[in-house]
Order: sequence, then C-alpha cells, then structure tokens
Amino acid sequence: MKGIGRLVLYFLKLFFLLFFGITILWVVLTRWINPPVTWLMITRGFERKADGKDWKIDKKWVAFDSIADPMKRAAVAAEDQKFLDHYGFDFAAMERAIDNNMSKHSHKLIGGSTITQQTAKNVFLWPGRSYVRKAFEAYFTMLIEVFWSKRRTMEVYLNVIEMGDGIYGVEAASQAYFHVHAAQLDKYKASAIASIFPDPLKWSPTNPSTYVRHRQYLIRKNMRRLGPLDF
Repeated sequence: MKGIGRLVLYFLKLFFLLFFGITILWVVLTRWINPPVTWLMITRGFERKADGKDWKIDKKWVAFDSIADPMKRAAVAAEDQKFLDHYGFDFAAMERAIDNNMSKHSHKLIGGSTITQQTAKNVFLWPGRSYVRKAFEAYFTMLIEVFWSKRRTMEVYLNVIEMGDGIYGVEAASQAYFHVHAAQLDKYKASAIASIFPDPLKWSPTNPSTYVRHRQYLIRKNMRRLGPLDF
C-alpha cells in the first residue's frame, strides 16, 4: 500500500509541475504572440453552422497604437474604471454585483469581472459558467497581472472579445458597423461599440434600443470623468 501511495503522490507532483509549467509558459508566450483564435470563436462558429448559417470568424488584429484612444477610454469607462489601479480583481465591484444579483428587486444580472478577468476567460478558457471555470479564470488573471503589462492586456482584450455575430475585436467591429478603421473611432463610435460588450449578440451599436442608447450616454459621461490613462 505504501508503494501505491508513493506512486500516486509521484503522479500528482508530476501533474502539478506540468500544469503550472505549461500554463505559465502559455501566458508568457502570449505576452508577445497574438492568440490566433479562442474557444469562444470556435464555439460560435459551430453554433452558426447548427443554425444553418455560414461559418464566420471575422477578426483583424491591430496593434495597441492602431486603436483610437477614445476606444480604450470607452472600454475602461464601460467595463472596468479601476483597470489601471487594481491587480486583476475589483473586489468592490464583485461585492456590488453579488448584492445586485441576490436582490429580489433586481431584474437584470450584472457582472463584476475586470478587463483582466474577461481577457483571461476569453483567451485561455472555454465558454460557460461554473465554479471550476471561475477558479481557472482567477488563476489565469493572476498570471496575466504578473507577466503582462496593462497595455498588453488592453491590446489583447480589444482584439479578441466578441462584438457581434461572428465579429471579434475592435478592428472588425469598426469596419462592420461604421466602415472605418479602429484608429479612426471617435468618442461616439467608440462608446457605441463599448455599449454592447455585455451582450453583443442581442444589442446593436448602430440600431440601439433605448436601454443601449442610455448606456452609450453613461459611457461617454464616464469617459469624461476618467483621468489620464497612462498605459
């Protein structure tokens, strides 16, 4: 029995060494290598095929400096106003989200994920909701904070997130919705794109509902309140 126990312990150690080694190397490499595709993109592609639509993954990577400043400001204003100050987690926002979602008077669930957390789940994880996935999300968020800069995190975030049906990243979204490049986005176009981040398959930046139009107004208001964004 002792021999079996040692063998199990050996394989557990080997598993954890491989897991930490591979995941750390993966995160370090993606500091310089742009992720070519994500699990969400592949999943959505198969969902489109199941619905009788063409396969579509519309994405065009653009460097950080080729993304207009209003778009970066709009993303921070809409999703994570403490992005440059926290270390991957905004615990106050998480607490507000939990209180809201547990409230009997709340009719809409809200999230408390930071831009770093959203980047972690988009780049390294599979779609879905579970405690296991959240644990992996927290782990990869910490690795991103250790090995990436805020500038790199924002660049990857704005290039991989879903921004419409088969549309991923700010360059593809800019061209699809406004027929301009990401470098040409002004505050109105940028806030319109950022307004649909929570539900890009249902909301439209160019044909917004009253709710989405109000979100665009609030985002622009928050953009004005933000101080300098020193990436």
